[in-house]
Amino acid sequence: MSKIDEIYQAVETGKVKMISALVEEALAEGIAPLSILNDGMVSAMASVGSKFQRSEMFVPEMLIAAKTMKKGVEILQPALGGASISSLGKCIIGTVYGDLHDIGKNLVMLMIESSGFEVIDLGVDVSIERFINAIKENPDVRIVGLSCLLTTTMPALQETTKAIKECGITGFKLIVGGAPVTQEFADQIGADGYSPDAAGAAELAKKLVA
Repeated sequence: MSKIDEIYQAVETGKVKMISALVEEALAEGIAPLSILNDGMVSAMASVGSKFQRSEMFVPEMLIAAKTMKKGVEILQPALGGASISSLGKCIIGTVYGDLHDIGKNLVMLMIESSGFEVIDLGVDVSIERFINAIKENPDVRIVGLSCLLTTTMPALQETTKAIKECGITGFKLIVGGAPVTQEFADQIGADGYSPDAAGAAELAKKLVA
């Protein structure tokens, strides 16, 4: 098994304690840092996402895989130098105002980050103004993700989507998700995309910036 395969397997199976040594060994063997990142870790997270969607893997395993990748990236970062980990661009994400839930948002954030985006997390109970200010401060943003977990905050999701769409800034795609949200509702409020789960959200984000 090649060192890249070992790294892939370690991320996919969540071997947090092994990943640092494996990345260091790969670097010592002269393997290109971007190959370690893309072929070893990002590919493994894509596999994790696919398995999650097929119910072959569940949230705890997905979280530990993402944690393993994050640890591997920390070791890899100095070797990458000027090479950008966030090759797909910036993603702003937050839970809409009135909603304090963040588990789903955090999982989406981990998956999108693992796919190659730089994620700016605005947290929970995010006002429309904060979303729009973050977009203005990051004119190169590619994806804006809105989350809500309560049926009672679906109007806030609709209002936030409308305000962002009408703020006069373009060049990004707006995606929505959360327990009460459906594809029909996403279409109704004018979102550019919807996903029922975190792995799907990462795939959707990649497709929208391709």
